[in-house]
Amino acid sequence: MMTVSEVSKLTGNSVRTLHYYDEIGLLKPTEVTEAGYRLYDDDALARLQTIMMFRELEFSLKDIGRIIDSPDFDRQKALEQQIELLRLRKERLEQLIEHALELQKKGVKEMDFRAFDKSRLDEYERKAKDMWGDTEAYREYEKKTEGYTGDMMEKTAVDMMKIFAEFGKIQDRSPDSAEAQELVRKLQAFITDNYYTCTDQILAGLGQMYAAGGEMTDNIDVAGGSGTACFAAEAIRVYVNK
Repeated sequence: MMTVSEVSKLTGNSVRTLHYYDEIGLLKPTEVTEAGYRLYDDDALARLQTIMMFRELEFSLKDIGRIIDSPDFDRQKALEQQIELLRLRKERLEQLIEHALELQKKGVKEMDFRAFDKSRLDEYERKAKDMWGDTEAYREYEKKTEGYTGDMMEKTAVDMMKIFAEFGKIQDRSPDSAEAQELVRKLQAFITDNYYTCTDQILAGLGQMYAAGGEMTDNIDVAGGSGTACFAAEAIRVYVNK
């Protein structure tokens, strides 16, 4: 565990900034001591790192909160998006440097504004925000969970992992078996009842994320054993294509 002062020194964020993130619910401390000291564990630091990366890319705090608290959020996929955004920014900076050098060589009367074009970068940022941000599913999720306590959220997550544990128990069967397809129906109904209306289209997207690697895949495989995420994803693919 690290104190707020230690986190400030490690990350370069001011103590005031970390207090503000706590106040708005963006980054809550793992624990608050009786004396009122905020303490942060490795998971909290990992979340802060994600926040800082999005801030570096000039996402608003509101957008960052919506993204990382989305029920579909996958840290690995978000990192891939961040890397692509950084590459686009690097490409644009290189174009601006080259343009500035040309101006230095030829004079400021050289009229070429292509280096200032941000359209590709803006379009990619828009797509990233659309994927995680203000969607109908997310609004429904917010409404359904607005009265949930931390314990209730944790219990719901545990109950969902129990379904994946059931997937793990039947991995020796075909993904299109009656048992596997019944579990897909059970999973879809659970998501609809507890989070948001899980259409076949949303379910298909979730299935791809389950098997895409990263934190989500790891959690599912912990619940049901190695290979569970890929097995569940294939069962979902069969289900939505019927």
